[in-house]
Amino acid sequence: MFIEERHQAILDIISTNGRISTGEIQEKFDVSLDSARRDLRILEEKGLLKRTHGGAIPARQIAFSKPPKVTCKDIAEIKENYLTIAKKAVSMIKENDVVFIMQATVGYFMAQSLPTDIRIRVVTNSIVIAEELRTKDNISVILLGGEMDNKGTCYDAFAVDMINRLRFDKSFITAACISPEFGLSIQKSQAINFWNAVINSSKETIGLFPTEKIGFESIVSICPANRLDILITDWDASEEDLTAFDEQGINIVVVERE
Repeated sequence: MFIEERHQAILDIISTNGRISTGEIQEKFDVSLDSARRDLRILEEKGLLKRTHGGAIPARQIAFSKPPKVTCKDIAEIKENYLTIAKKAVSMIKENDVVFIMQATVGYFMAQSLPTDIRIRVVTNSIVIAEELRTKDNISVILLGGEMDNKGTCYDAFAVDMINRLRFDKSFITAACISPEFGLSIQKSQAINFWNAVINSSKETIGLFPTEKIGFESIVSICPANRLDILITDWDASEEDLTAFDEQGINIVVVERE
């Protein structure tokens, strides 16, 4: 196989599976580790993929900088890293904490994994998360109001006004992307005021960002990356990106595959 054919095959695998590891390249194409790494470096230099700690993921255009589509209620469709990050986030919650949990796949799995043996108060702008929590006797829920979007989420001025009247011990947030240069970013500007209000009302802000969101930039910046106190990511995240976040004073937590 010519090197160009191998490179195209690597891109095809990433397009289908959402990632590839250097081990897969070695096994599938019978090449050395150095060759596998060189292939990925060449393809990254061409803007065709983004290297991670153990392989590569797709390169994304700014206009399409969204995490992969997943179904919140079907755990079988959730990538392993999302669930592991959610469990790590839950482990940081203590007795009597007031916490904000955002509407997102990883937030939904936080809600599913919350402990039953301590009393906590959860604030959320998502009716999906509120519904998940409403029958748990040890959890008091505050559901933020306002004009609801088609995902059952409120971000408007009414929700911001409620946020400004609250204080959180910890807030758990995410966004479409995060990069050291552009910070947390999203595709639409409507939620900027909401997310900054959440951060301003939090004693500690914890970002939950799987590898798929690390090092990319969407259209609109919410805030600099160093508004986060802690960044939780997974085993595939690029060392280069994590070093840049660390240099900004963010406490980096990398979860290991279970």
